[in-house]
Amino acid sequence: QVQLVESGGGLVQPGGSLRLSCAASGSHFSIYVMGWYRQAPGKERELVARITSGGSITYADAVKGRFTISRDNAKNTVYLQMNSLKLEDTAVYYCNARFLSATSWGQGTQVTVSS
Repeated sequence: QVQLVESGGGLVQPGGSLRLSCAASGSHFSIYVMGWYRQAPGKERELVARITSGGSITYADAVKGRFTISRDNAKNTVYLQMNSLKLEDTAVYYCNARFLSATSWGQGTQVTVSS
């Protein structure tokens, strides 16, 4: 089972940018569907963006046009570039790897958007 480690979270002002990274251990990274999810206080975890092994991408409506997901299979890493951040983007962001019925989660990284 793949292990995931997120990094890149932090405190940013509205309108700012952050880039999250998720490094995966193990082999066969390229076959996994990789996703970024987030969970704000008092809310359920929700999908932010997802990229398949073939490169197909899905974004939540709330982040379309502002966030970009990408993957580097040579580095076993998936990224989330977040631009034009809003107060409502504040949450713990989790990386997810999925292949058939197997799924793995990272420990999460906090993103706080505040003035």
